[in-house]
Formats: sequence, C-alpha cells, structure tokens
Amino acid sequence: MRVTQYNRPVLFYTLSLIIPWAIWSYVAWLSHLPEQSQMSRFIQSTLGLTGLIAPFGVALALGFRNRELITDYKSRMLSLSGFPVKYLIITLTLIFTSIVLGQLISVLFGHSLNQFVMTGQPSFTSMQFSPWFILLFAPVVEELAWHSYGTDTLRRSFSLFSTSLIFAGYWVFWHLPLSMINGYYHSNMVAEGWIYAVNFIFSLFVFVILMNWLYYKTNRNILITILFHLTANVSNEIFATHPDSKVIQTGLLLLVAGYVLITERKLFFTRELPPDLK
Repeated sequence: MRVTQYNRPVLFYTLSLIIPWAIWSYVAWLSHLPEQSQMSRFIQSTLGLTGLIAPFGVALALGFRNRELITDYKSRMLSLSGFPVKYLIITLTLIFTSIVLGQLISVLFGHSLNQFVMTGQPSFTSMQFSPWFILLFAPVVEELAWHSYGTDTLRRSFSLFSTSLIFAGYWVFWHLPLSMINGYYHSNMVAEGWIYAVNFIFSLFVFVILMNWLYYKTNRNILITILFHLTANVSNEIFATHPDSKVIQTGLLLLVAGYVLITERKLFFTRELPPDLK
C-alpha cells in the first residue's frame, strides 16, 4: 500500500482537532457546574467518548470512497504476523518495565515501596463510565485514527523524526481541553504541579518516537500501536505510583528513544520514502 495515497493531512488534522475541542470544551464547562445531575453526568460521559471517537470517524470518512485505503486499514488491523516477534515483546513489556524501574529508582530517593501496591482504582474519575473502560477504550479509537491515517499522511512529506515531532506537538495541543474537565486525569495532573504537567508533555514526544519506531518496524501494524498505547495506560495506573516516578520513567524511556534514534538513523532521518511505501 502506498503511503502517498494518504493525501489529505490538513483536512484530517483540522477536523480531528476542531471536533474534539468543541465537544470537550462544552464538557469542561458542564463539569464545573455546581449542580451535577444524573443526566448531566451521562451527557458529559457520552460527549467525552464522542470526542475520543471523532478522529477515527474522520479517518474512516477520508478513506470511505477509496477501496484500496479501506483494504489497507483492514490488513493492518487484523494481524500480528509478518514481522519479528521481538517487536511484539517490546510492545508488551517496555512501558511496564520502565514504570517498575522508575518506582524502584524513586525508592532510592526516599519514596515509599507502597507505590508497588496494586490499587485497582485509577487516579481519575470518568462520570458514568468506569475509568478502566476509558483507559482501554481510548487507545483503541485513538490509534485507529492516528495510525490508520494520521501518521502516514505526515510521513508523505516529512522524515519519520519530523513526523513524530509534529504529531507529538499536535497531540499535546489535542489533549488540552481534557485538562479543564473536572476530575479527569489531565486535570488532576495539572493540579499536582507544573513539573508533572511538563513531564506529561515531554513524555508524549518520547512515547511517539518509540511508538512510530515499532509501527514502521512491524510494517505499519496498527494493532502494535494499540497494544503499545494500552500497555502505557494500564501500566501507569495499576500501581499507586508517585508522580516523581513517572518523571524518572520519562528519563528512562528517553534513553531508550535516544538509542533507537542512533541505531535507526536511516529509518528516522531519511526524508525520501522507501520503495515499499511509495
């Protein structure tokens, strides 16, 4: 499948930003009202999910009339074969390992071993839906947008490194209204302190570099990116992790990303598309 056929970057990214922003801004306003009825909570939860789904809807709409694009979507979503198994192992273990190591290192600096307690309760609320449902649902619908259409449409015009930086910057901006929704993960993170908000922003850049590396090393496999995103969400919420440990985790993943960039220079810094993607 030729990446060059993913040729509507401005339309895709504009709609994928405007629609969720409009929806989530309204949800943020509702979440701060003094009266929170059952109906209001239901509306907020439903609209919050609608904002998450919107980019995937945009990706489907752009590919709907192109049979080849739809075929490409399906082939990349329904298989975990055709690439070395080591990339699947990395996908499933890297983020979990980094948070465990981050917590162990934080213990050396005085933080408690109680961080390793599995609380069974995520650090945020989500109105009507279980927070665990949001943690599992969000990576699926997001990656069905970002790695069905979004990443390839940027790669047409930029190197993979530039593609990763551009998308990560966009993704930070895309998340912004979520930080204004009362009780939501991003709102709680901002309330914890500016250093943790900055860490979240920086961690997205590191995360995107690693995810795009796995994506292209597995022949643009969308399931790999979904699993990588899922393990990140779950790994960072199953423990009673102190925010300082997440800062350490970002540092550890930065070292991994640096190693990947050095060893995969051709993949990341070559502007021209390889023959199999043209």
